[in-house]
Amino acid sequence: MLIGERLKAIRESKKLSQGDIEKRTGLLRCYLSRCENGHTVPALDTLEKWSKALEVSMAQLFADNGRAPKPLPFSKNGHTPKLRRSALKGLERLHASFARMSDRDISIVVGIASKFAQRG
Repeated sequence: MLIGERLKAIRESKKLSQGDIEKRTGLLRCYLSRCENGHTVPALDTLEKWSKALEVSMAQLFADNGRAPKPLPFSKNGHTPKLRRSALKGLERLHASFARMSDRDISIVVGIASKFAQRG
């Protein structure tokens, strides 16, 4: 499912109109419509506004059935990207940490990481 379809499905399941989302996010209704219909791909900060307006975690925006997606295990059979062992161990620790986090905690970490990424 595309992100626009997902946003629309969650909005409709919560019986919210685009006008309700407009009031909660400050985004124009015509922009919301363009996102929902797949004409525009929303930026990460826009998705954060949507998630707050819909009262769901960022992870739930990308999940099926409203549940956060399960983390993918790292492959030990040679299909893992070629990384230094230290980098791979770090990624495995990060993966294990995310697996123990709640949706809210994951949203916070993703939000902080996006802020750092914007600073570039």
